[in-house]
Amino acid sequence: MSIFIPILTLGLLTLALAGLIAVANKKLYVYEDPRIDQVEDMLPHANCGACGFPGCRPFAEALVSGQVLPGKCSVSSDAGRAAIASFLGVALGAEEKRVARLACNGGINVAINQAYYKGVSTCQAATLISGGGKACSWGCLGYGDCEVVCDFDAISMNEFGIPVVDIKKCTACGDCVEACPKMLFSIHPISHRLWVACKSLEAGDEVLDVCDVGCSACGKCAMDAEDNMITMVKNLPVINYSKNHKTQDPIQRCPTGAIVWLDDKDGLIKGKEAKKIIRKGSRNMGYS
Repeated sequence: MSIFIPILTLGLLTLALAGLIAVANKKLYVYEDPRIDQVEDMLPHANCGACGFPGCRPFAEALVSGQVLPGKCSVSSDAGRAAIASFLGVALGAEEKRVARLACNGGINVAINQAYYKGVSTCQAATLISGGGKACSWGCLGYGDCEVVCDFDAISMNEFGIPVVDIKKCTACGDCVEACPKMLFSIHPISHRLWVACKSLEAGDEVLDVCDVGCSACGKCAMDAEDNMITMVKNLPVINYSKNHKTQDPIQRCPTGAIVWLDDKDGLIKGKEAKKIIRKGSRNMGYS
């Protein structure tokens, strides 16, 4: 009899708790549209955040609820986006492709390294040691942290240690933006062809002494840009992309080629008065 009472008590308690769970499950149940799982399966599962959502699941939820259109996913293929639009019975939608842009062109052939860095071969590590050894404290260190973090193989390092973005592969996920300790990357619509490939806030000879392609703050680009489309801020040109920026006129008189035109086919284009760079070797300060 002494054993029966605890067993009965435990059984009744179990039944009571099971009943409470059943009631709570019914009362607190939140309906989820089954189409969300289906749409998520149709997405690329990149979870890159380029669509503005933290992952493909939240984006699928937004698609099903009608907050966004499939065209906002820049990673999926044309066929993939069309399939989602057809499944949901909505318009495909259009979103201008965005890509990562690099505000530096100071490779080892044009920019001075004032010291030899020996340590962990990452930009994050190098920048902790006197800024990484580059004479221009704003310049790209060239160890390729951005290339490593890019899950889409959209970034490669050229022969001079400068990252090159493949705009066809770039999804604007922003990983390179976070990885660069010099904050040289930013995400822009692909229509932003006019570009300042420099972040140095120095001016005149102080810039040219350490980098052949740095912006010397001469202001010629601002003078040649119509409707105040370019203004000089802290010795650096700032482009107002809300104005007509579809012109190569501002790059023509730039003496260093710090302001450029980015073309899908021909790549980086400099103005006619830009200094021609023929050096293929490293421009260092004689250290060994």
